Order: sequence, then structure tokens, then C-alpha cells
Amino acid sequence: MGRMTEKQPLAPVWKSIELPLPVKDAFALVTQEPTRWWPQSHRITTEREAVVFEPFVGGRWYERSADGTERDWGKVLVWEQDRQIKMSWLVGDNFSSITDDELASRVNIVFAPLTPQRTLVSIGHVDLERHGAIAEKIGGILDGPSPGETLECLAAVIEPAAVPA
Repeated sequence: MGRMTEKQPLAPVWKSIELPLPVKDAFALVTQEPTRWWPQSHRITTEREAVVFEPFVGGRWYERSADGTERDWGKVLVWEQDRQIKMSWLVGDNFSSITDDELASRVNIVFAPLTPQRTLVSIGHVDLERHGAIAEKIGGILDGPSPGETLECLAAVIEPAAVPA
């Protein structure tokens, strides 16, 4: 009979960027308008039309293609208005969609006010070991140069000239 092995924890991957917005506006941009800033290269469907966060615990985080097909990226686990959201990340090998939440790592987005008009937005990929055999591969891909393409696209929505092309 096989023995169940415990997954070794992997270091989380965090990326951050300062936005010239009050925390309330930064939270609204991230959660209400993800289609505006989420990189087109980060998709599961071939022709993504929208990225959607359902704004409540248990809500879905998903993409919708032009033909109406929806692919879940995860489930909202924590929704703290203007502070943070935490979601499962239903992504498998070669960044394909998976359905087993037990194999999904977590994505945390944290909003920290720096001044009344500036907010630090941090995205963390945590619990990567949940991906099992592909965990180190996914962690290595995510741990690229900071702030990363996703946060650069977010900043470009606000200050297009501030982000290199």
C-alpha cells in the first residue's frame, strides 16, 4: 500500500507596484475592470473577451471568450473591500485549466495605502506546492523580473508613458 507524502512548501512569489491612486480607486480598477489591464498573453481561451472577478467569497474568477465560453481561473476565498482578495488558481501544466481545487495554488492581491493618493498593489502566488509535480516549474515561471507583465499592464492603464513598451 502506498504512503501519502506531504508536499514540501515552496517559497511564495510576490510582485508589487506603486499606483498613483487612492486605495479605493486602485481596488476598484483591479477588481471591477480586469479586462482593461490583464495581459492578453495570460489566457486559457484563444480569443478572450473579458476577465471577471465575482465580488464575494465563493465567487468565480474567470475569463470569457468571444463565443461566450467561460473558463474558471479560480474561486474567491477572501474579499475584503479596499484591502485584499484571495483566490484559488485553477491552472495546471502548460497553464491549462484544471478543475480540482485541491491542486490549485492561491493568488493573493493586497492593497496597501502609501499616502492618500498612492497605493502599493502586491500580487502573491502562494501555496505553489499544491500543484504537485509541476509546482517548481510554475514557481520558476512566475518568479521572473519584477514587477512582472501583469502589474506592468495595470500601471500602463493609469500612466501609459511610465511603462516601457
